[in-house]
Amino acid sequence: MLVHSRAARRAVHLLFLVLFLPLFALPLLVIVAASFASNWSGALPSGATLAHYRDLARGDAPGALLTSVLTALAASLAALTAGTWAALAAEKLGRRARRLLDGLFLLPVAVPSVVVGLSLLVAFSRPPFLLNGTPQIVIIAHTVLVTAFAHQSVTAALARLDPAYEQSAAGLGARPARVLWRVKLPLLLPSLTAAAGLCFALSMGELSATMMIYPPDWLPLPVQIFAATDRGSLFTGAALAVALMATTLLVLLGVSRIRTKASYR
Repeated sequence: MLVHSRAARRAVHLLFLVLFLPLFALPLLVIVAASFASNWSGALPSGATLAHYRDLARGDAPGALLTSVLTALAASLAALTAGTWAALAAEKLGRRARRLLDGLFLLPVAVPSVVVGLSLLVAFSRPPFLLNGTPQIVIIAHTVLVTAFAHQSVTAALARLDPAYEQSAAGLGARPARVLWRVKLPLLLPSLTAAAGLCFALSMGELSATMMIYPPDWLPLPVQIFAATDRGSLFTGAALAVALMATTLLVLLGVSRIRTKASYR
């Protein structure tokens, strides 16, 4: 830590708690509390109940949650593949070409996501690429929105990578494909897993573009949360949000364990 004084460290910790609790932790705790409440007319909820979770288990929530997980997994895999390939290819390009490529990948996150959804809706609503009303267009939208983060993560990892490993392997007679598969990608594995986790988390929470293009038979959980709260069922929406947060956290914890093992390697 950059602060060496004990009193200064305590002040920094106190400042962190003062900023963290109301801005980050408290809203999440409110959502969790609301998911167990039957009434909330005062400062605190009242009437603790599990009815909201029982209703979710008997309703469409499990299917919507599975849809979100499958969409996030497919989008994360596609984004990681495209972002890694582009980052590796950009190493051979000049500075201007790399900046242009970075700009192209960052363009979808530089505009509102609803614009991305509308553009895909227009682009894939007519032959020969008729994807409107299919799950594939939702996966494509999520992939477009999260690929920039995978590309930037891998690009930053490549910039920190020591070229001596590749040069040593090439000097021993390894072909470029073997150097990539046996040397470069294993060294990038911690960054790849971190990028995959970030893409998954972002895809799980995506709503704006999804609202533009989702078909009735492919309903992600964020859309169901929006629909529940729009009808005034705030406690049901809170229970759905807790299920979404818990699932995302479990997957991220699994990715973190993979990343830790990759770092030790």
